[in-house]
Amino acid sequence: MRYLTKIKKGKTPQSEPIQGLSQVQNSAGGFVFSVSKWTQLSRFLILGSEGGSYYATEQTLTRENAKAVEACIKEDGERVVREIVAVSEAGRAAKNDPALFALAMCAGLGDEKTRRAALDALPKVARIGTHLFHFAAFVEGFRGWGRGLRKAVGNWYDAMPTDALALQAIKYGSRDGWGHRDLLRLSHPKTSDETCNALYHWMVDGWETVGESPHPDPALNMIWAHEKAMKASTGAEVAQLIREYRLPMEATPTDKRTREVWEA
Repeated sequence: MRYLTKIKKGKTPQSEPIQGLSQVQNSAGGFVFSVSKWTQLSRFLILGSEGGSYYATEQTLTRENAKAVEACIKEDGERVVREIVAVSEAGRAAKNDPALFALAMCAGLGDEKTRRAALDALPKVARIGTHLFHFAAFVEGFRGWGRGLRKAVGNWYDAMPTDALALQAIKYGSRDGWGHRDLLRLSHPKTSDETCNALYHWMVDGWETVGESPHPDPALNMIWAHEKAMKASTGAEVAQLIREYRLPMEATPTDKRTREVWEA
């Protein structure tokens, strides 16, 4: 009698599902208990899928997570937006890209309320220029540049204080094929603030001339200092501008970044 040899006794190996329980096969080939789509959403927002894992490629993980995000959007898109904002603002993720990607999905695949919530949340998730450029690259994969999206991007610029906007303009010039010039030409932000309009003009068309004297407006003064730094002939001149006007390193020419410049 060999009946007993056909029956497994003791622990079930991970390579086989436990009888009577709902298990799924993971990327390593083992069987595990499945997680809900909302748990998968949270994991994606916090961990992302960049670089893949030992058992699954980055492309596979991104595709699987995108399916979970889309399923959550269909069930409760506004909840997805709230989760994105919570994770991003709390700094719970190593990188902000998963939150921006999921927000772009909400802005493109959600119902009207979800799309509106996603676009309203844009300044909370895209807090610097680089974030905004990443979002622009992502969102194009899910929708066109309709009025709502253009208005949301325009509001991102209009809501920023002028000194912060000047810093964004010189520190985060372009990423992912997008720059401030591209987004401003798409969004056409409207403001009565003369300093803002001068900054927008510089970001789109530059300035025809740069005077020898600093600009009296603090925000425009930073742009003036950046222009002078880019035309400086020595590292010592650049270092002096950094010390006087608190320029970020991104606002200086790469070929003039001497030791004195780095120490400034």
